Amino acid sequence: MPEEFRVGRHVLVPKHEILPKNKADALLGRYKIQPHQLPLIKSSDPAAKEIGAKPGDILKITRDSPTAGIAVVYRYVVNG
Repeated sequence: MPEEFRVGRHVLVPKHEILPKNKADALLGRYKIQPHQLPLIKSSDPAAKEIGAKPGDILKITRDSPTAGIAVVYRYVVNG
């Protein structure tokens, strides 16, 4: 029987992780923003679904960048 396909293991999908509450609060405080001011990601997104992200979570997405080396972006999870 073939192994189940997992989106997070694909070479083109960057690392997604749910930020712990204390780190999310620190991030929002550092930039003086509210969660809804971050770029959004739907809870139905395959990568978000795979890690168990729920609406209200903040995701940290780490990807390789040819110019910066490593690029970190944040997304706010919404219903969808």
